[in-house]
Amino acid sequence: MDGRAKRATLQTVADEVGVSRTTVSNAYGRPDQLNKALRERIFEAARRLGYPGPDATARSLRRGRAGAIGLVFTETLSYAFADPYSVGFLRGVAEVAEESGTGLLLIPMPPGSGDPETAVRNAVVDGFCLYCVPGGHPAKELIRARGLPLVTTDETDDPSIPYVGIDERGSARMAAEHIARLGHRRVAVMVDHVSGPGTTGPATLDEQRASDCADLRGRLAGYRDALDEVGVAWESVRVVAAGRNSRTAAASQSAHILDVAERPTAVLAIGDVLALGVLDACEQRGLVPGRDISVVGFDDVPEAERARLTTVRQPMGEKGRMAGRLVLEPPREEKVPRIKLPTELVVRTTTGPAPR
Repeated sequence: MDGRAKRATLQTVADEVGVSRTTVSNAYGRPDQLNKALRERIFEAARRLGYPGPDATARSLRRGRAGAIGLVFTETLSYAFADPYSVGFLRGVAEVAEESGTGLLLIPMPPGSGDPETAVRNAVVDGFCLYCVPGGHPAKELIRARGLPLVTTDETDDPSIPYVGIDERGSARMAAEHIARLGHRRVAVMVDHVSGPGTTGPATLDEQRASDCADLRGRLAGYRDALDEVGVAWESVRVVAAGRNSRTAAASQSAHILDVAERPTAVLAIGDVLALGVLDACEQRGLVPGRDISVVGFDDVPEAERARLTTVRQPMGEKGRMAGRLVLEPPREEKVPRIKLPTELVVRTTTGPAPR
């Protein structure tokens, strides 16, 4: 005889308590169907027999709902909790998940991190949100193959994918128009990277055009639009890559902007974290923002206000909430939503008239 103990099952608990399998199942999944005393008897018997409860995966398959949103992003997991913009966006998605009793599964896919196919295929979720994922990333087609709802926060030419974002080009144009009105004609731009993560230093026009990040291309185009109007040729604008979205990296690469013969009088950064790094580099050199040089960021993260940084405010939390709702409640109409949320220019003390 096999001496191994048999694994307790739903039926084992039902037999022990003297009720049906359905009653035991309801104790876990539909507690309103039972009185408190009976539920306690069932749970006590389950503990005594070593029954762990219904299998969550099997239960979700039976219900046709996994109870989770899959959030795919191309940075490390630690970065998602360190970058203030990502934190604001994640908080928005999490709020929607909490309201609907849904979980949130984070699926980081940084370059060289392994097999994205396995991560997407094995994710037990009701739908996916692509956050800061380049247009050509394989995750998109893998999700399509699963037939689950898909929402992206990155500008896309694909009309079949719901999109929640901002007018990247128009928003960046506001920032560049601001410094142009202040008389600035020698301008530099700080980006995280252009031709791939880790690339640093001045970026050529070809590298800028080849960037796989649609949001970056949109912001650069917005800066170019505004500067063209005041006669500043884009070829004269120094675009510098920090290598990653890091305050320290931006401060280091600011040498390509601040330590040149014809120092720019204004710096446009595609994100506040980078702008804060530029401010750090200015402080190291004794340059006063708003007087000696103007600096503009993008996003309006909490630290931007403390640093009195002029920036473009975008609704990070609302973007996350809107994306989460679209995943959980896909639109039924044929027209695919393409939602662009409003932005505004917030002028603080890091910008001022161009030095004479």
